[in-house]
Amino acid sequence: MEVVTITVPAMDIAELDYELPPALIAQQPATRRDASRLLVYDRATKEVRHRRFSELPDELRSELVVVNDTRVVPARIPIETPHGEVLLLERVDGDIWEGLARPTRRLKPGRRYGPVQLLEHLGEGRWRLRLHGEPQGETPLPPYITEPLADPARYQTVYARDSGSAAAPTAGLHFTPELLARLDVERVTLHVGLDTFRPVTEERLEEHVIHGERYAVEAGTWQRIEQAERVLAIGTTTVRVLETLVRGAPLEGRTELFVTPGFEFRRTNALLTNFHLPRSTLLALVMAFAGIDEIRRLYATAVAERYRFYSFGDAMLIL
Repeated sequence: MEVVTITVPAMDIAELDYELPPALIAQQPATRRDASRLLVYDRATKEVRHRRFSELPDELRSELVVVNDTRVVPARIPIETPHGEVLLLERVDGDIWEGLARPTRRLKPGRRYGPVQLLEHLGEGRWRLRLHGEPQGETPLPPYITEPLADPARYQTVYARDSGSAAAPTAGLHFTPELLARLDVERVTLHVGLDTFRPVTEERLEEHVIHGERYAVEAGTWQRIEQAERVLAIGTTTVRVLETLVRGAPLEGRTELFVTPGFEFRRTNALLTNFHLPRSTLLALVMAFAGIDEIRRLYATAVAERYRFYSFGDAMLIL
């Protein structure tokens, strides 16, 4: 399958830093999905509005709404001896997967740990492995969520369909079936992989290496998206699919598209996204869409207004 790449402009990683009180890191989802808060930013007028997510349709301008319908795999598999775990990242072929395993230094290629047989260490804690049976682990919540999740379905979107992700496309967690019914919606698929778990550690953003992720879009869906007057991408993963395809990529493949400030958006007119971690590629994408200074200002506003951050937090709509 074809891999799509793009040159990354220079950027100092310190520009992706911001101060966040730990109390604003959401540990549980809102009681009702669409009861979360929604910060609205209009790029044309610079206006900021504070809404509820249920009011999203009132903010739209007849956009075609595009969601990522990937489904999270129960991918966190505990290891008893030595005490640790395997996190499935991506099915390579049949029962062969790539995953993260710890403690890597105490694990041995060729050995079987429960349903997982480690085959080859690929570096940085990544392994090629064989999974015996289908994934039957735990919900792979991000490490900053330290409280147990009572209902694992709350880490799936209501429209999740195609199983394969190591993490949820979290902007979509706010939707209810009733809210979706009020919108014109199309689906794409991108299976979220390793980069969700990897902060940028290099001093320059352009030195960071993006690992490819699999995507797929139906021909009729892409035709509607191409012809739409305006497109609202739900989440950064959806943006990567749209901006990959509009550059001539096939309808199914892998993308290493790295969206950073200076990027030219050709098929994303509006973006709905959660509030992201500092020094993350996701934050870099949002800054590319709305501007570095603007996003830093909006994040400071969200902190001052006590918005909830990260996967189970509130959302931001950029028009």
